[in-house]
This record gives sequence, structure tokens and C-alpha cells, in this order.
Amino acid sequence: MGIVDHRFDIVDKATFRNGMSRLGSAVNITSTLSDGKRYGFTASAVCSVSDAPATLLVCINRSSSCFHAFENTRHFCVNTLMPGQEDISNLFGGRVVTPMEERFDRHDWKEGVTGAPVLDTASVSFECELTNAVDEATHRILFGRVIAMRENEKSGTLLYCMRRYING
Repeated sequence: MGIVDHRFDIVDKATFRNGMSRLGSAVNITSTLSDGKRYGFTASAVCSVSDAPATLLVCINRSSSCFHAFENTRHFCVNTLMPGQEDISNLFGGRVVTPMEERFDRHDWKEGVTGAPVLDTASVSFECELTNAVDEATHRILFGRVIAMRENEKSGTLLYCMRRYING
């Protein structure tokens, strides 16, 4: 892929953010274990890349307080939240100022096959092995091969659109 020849003005940050607020998405907590400590962040930028082999991507802001843990991890878990779990999203999204380890103490987390924390009450959890990482603008895109998956018997996924939660 070549370098793009920019002949147009780029949309400003506020306009872009307003437009993107209309692009609804599932709410996820991405977690990892680094140097014996658990780390996690709320992510809406998660999507499927391929089903053969099962691969997904998640984006993390490089200025995130837990970026260092994901920068050096080999495994991570994407935990998709269910309706009613807005508190978990707010906790890991930094809306509630809480030390990282205490965030994990407030809910039922298990150690997954990779060692990454898996939220026991997630709608679905995807344990991944990092296969590639790409920096773009302010974020790093983590590509993960799904090596274990756990689905909850309850249905429904917590969604976020127009700057509010939607129980889907």
C-alpha cells in the first residue's frame, strides 16, 4: 500500500468524534496479565478480522495508563459486557478513579488458559495470542489469534451509541 496523496482537508477532531458517536459498538473490557499484575481497559474499537484462523483486533490508546502492560504482553482477553454491566465499563474506562488491581476486586474474574483475566459474567470472552501490533495515530492496533472462547448462557450485549449505553 502506498502513501496517500492528501488533496483534501482532514475532518477536524470534534466533527469526527461527533460522527463516530453514531457508530454503535459493543462494550468490551480488554484484560491482560503482566509481571504478575492484572490490567484492563474499556474498548469499543474491537472487531473480527478473520474466522480462519479466528482473529480479532482491538485498539488501545498509547497514552493509556495501562498501555505498558499491553505493549509487552503475549496474551490478552476481550470480554464483551452484558446489559446491566455499565458499572464495569465505567470502572475500567477511568470514569471512576480506582487503582487498577481494585478494579478486578469488584467483579468475578477467573484466570484463563493463557493466564489473562476472564470476566466470569461476560457475554462472551475471547482469549487471544498477540500475532501483530500496528501503531496508527494515537493508538496501537493489537491483532489476536483467538485460542479460547467462553460464551455466557444469558443473551444480550451492552452497546454504546450516541454517547450512552444501550441494552441490546
